Amino acid sequence: MKSPRRYNIIMASDWLGSLVSLNCGPTLGVYQGEVSSVDQSSQTISLKQPFHNGVKCPVPEVTFSAIDIKELKILDIRNGNVRINPSPAAKGSTVPFAVPKGDPRSVEKLNSPQQCSKSYGERHLDAQGQPKGFRRRHNSWSSTSRGANQATPKKNGVKNGQMKNRDDECFGDGMDDGLDTDFDFEGNLALFDKAAVFSEIDTTERRSGARSRGTPQDQTPTRYRHDENILEGKPVVYRQIVVPQPGPKEYCTDSGLVVPSISYELHKRLLSAAERYGLTLERRLEMTGVCASQMTLTLLGGPNRFTPKNLHQRPTVALLCGPHVQGAQGISCGRHLANHEVEVILFLPNFVKLLDSVTSELTLFIKTSGKQVSSIKDLPDTPVDLIINCLDCHENTFLMDQPWYRAAADWANQNRAPVLSLDPPVSGQGHAVEAKWSLSLCLPLPLAEGAGRVYLCDIGIPRQVFQEVGIKYHSPFGCKFVIPLHSA
Repeated sequence: MKSPRRYNIIMASDWLGSLVSLNCGPTLGVYQGEVSSVDQSSQTISLKQPFHNGVKCPVPEVTFSAIDIKELKILDIRNGNVRINPSPAAKGSTVPFAVPKGDPRSVEKLNSPQQCSKSYGERHLDAQGQPKGFRRRHNSWSSTSRGANQATPKKNGVKNGQMKNRDDECFGDGMDDGLDTDFDFEGNLALFDKAAVFSEIDTTERRSGARSRGTPQDQTPTRYRHDENILEGKPVVYRQIVVPQPGPKEYCTDSGLVVPSISYELHKRLLSAAERYGLTLERRLEMTGVCASQMTLTLLGGPNRFTPKNLHQRPTVALLCGPHVQGAQGISCGRHLANHEVEVILFLPNFVKLLDSVTSELTLFIKTSGKQVSSIKDLPDTPVDLIINCLDCHENTFLMDQPWYRAAADWANQNRAPVLSLDPPVSGQGHAVEAKWSLSLCLPLPLAEGAGRVYLCDIGIPRQVFQEVGIKYHSPFGCKFVIPLHSA
């Protein structure tokens, strides 16, 4: 069994100042530093400014015993000679000057004239005697902040060495002292007289005629909502709709625009003028049905309920329709709802004669998955998700005395489901069915309190048609086709 190699330190005073790399095994690691003293009697060597595994030691000097040294490398900076004195048992053998594997900071340079490689600590000590050398980088991943086992990835080849030399030339010495000193932020900020600066700016603006901003102490900053524009523009005119005969009620939108109510006579003149220009009853029915169905889908839950994973919980909507235009609007709305996977139950009594518009809408509705009933007994006994009331008519108020009307109204009031009234009329006697929401067309009518919250629907009447009947009109809908109205 071979005895472990033991180094006998035989040195003279001329070795002082040389750079030494000592491999003390896996327990103690690798040390590099400058030889400060050699004691041949006690076989010890001392290194000043030592580096342990590439990290600078916190002590200025470290002393080693020859028995702890497994591999010794001496680099004489003055003449470039390398001398290694092994023990007598190792005489005649050559110890290769290779980089210790325990040194994560070493850079291989085996083809150098000295036939050795400099570790990180050797290159740092070597830089002290040269005008431009290696500089410690002061960043979040600097050499002084890494642990002994955190190695820097290395690339073989000459190109990596050339890039390292370029970095050393660009970021050489002369910067360490300044970077080691912390910047005094508080002291630097104390040099800035904020009040004097703002006072000077204020004086300059007053002399030039500009509007003064004032100092932060004198001016309270204006707070804006997320939907407000901070840029100054033209003042907003909130009354953009003017009618020749204002109704008894006024409404306003979420943005504050005033929407006046109109009488039913003006409402009829407006629809007649629109029909002369091509906006026929069929087109108005389709537009009303689309907007009413869109509002209904939102009331039923919108995208949170109408998903492919929720088809087993299809909402149920009951449509109560009469033999008039409002009934045709309701049937159109039911057709669109049925196309969107809503379970629609349409109540329409068996009348002897129906309007052509009602017949046309009913023909299309039958082609959907909707269900038509003519008796109140066929309506669900359990509460439905929503009831759409289209029983009332603007012109024929005697329908409220019909038995089928009273039976349908009683069922709606007892079902305990929320009610949406579609294009409700102005009734002095109140509404037979108490509604939670009401959807008006074009411009609202002065509805009673029983109509619930009023919504407005855009059916596509052009601005010049409004002007023809004496209404100064500017669309309050913005990017929507159905908007809520609030009592002004």
